[in-house]
Amino acid sequence: MALFPLRGVLVEYGINLLGPIPNIVVFQFNPESMTRTIAIPPPPATASAQPRTESHSTAAPPSESFEVSAQFSAADDLGAGGVVSAIPRVFGVGPQLAALEKMVYPPTTPGGLLGAAIDAIGSALSGPKKDPPSQPVPRVPLPRILFIWGPSRVLPVSITSMTITEQKYDVLLNPIQADVKIGMQVSSQAPADDAVGEGAWQYSQMVKDTQATLTLAKVIEFALDIIPF
Repeated sequence: MALFPLRGVLVEYGINLLGPIPNIVVFQFNPESMTRTIAIPPPPATASAQPRTESHSTAAPPSESFEVSAQFSAADDLGAGGVVSAIPRVFGVGPQLAALEKMVYPPTTPGGLLGAAIDAIGSALSGPKKDPPSQPVPRVPLPRILFIWGPSRVLPVSITSMTITEQKYDVLLNPIQADVKIGMQVSSQAPADDAVGEGAWQYSQMVKDTQATLTLAKVIEFALDIIPF
């Protein structure tokens, strides 16, 4: 029996995993490669009188980031029939691109926090320079994203960059083929109310630790081959 091929997935979730309107993007074609970058922070500055072993310490754990290129094509769904083919006939790959773009904007409405931010900026520009703004520019939360790449990698991430290259268009100028380069930063320290992100991080770390211990089997096998008895 053939195994069902897995695909990469980006899931925008709320406190209870999925919000009232789920936003899920399944990679239409799995990227052939993925760049992973592990940034190691420099050691903290120490006084010269302290022991040299302090230079091997770090103020924060390493951070991990990903960069993938996802391809989307309307031609792949046109022959499927039903709603699956009707959507690309009308909008091309616009729905997939819109769902991806939604993952980088704060989940707020123009009349809410954004309106308060505009008022604060207007007060700062129009009021006397010696007076502080009447209200601070509020911070807005970014969407919470899970990057799922097979059963061994389920990671909470924030999307740090997105470059969309639209390559072909239909008669209505809808993009029918696109390449999207996505940069993601793994969120190793989830907020206190983010049980989903914390659970995903702990699970992926557990899988990684288990895989690391499996290398001992190869080390033992290598030692048995070279050590005479």
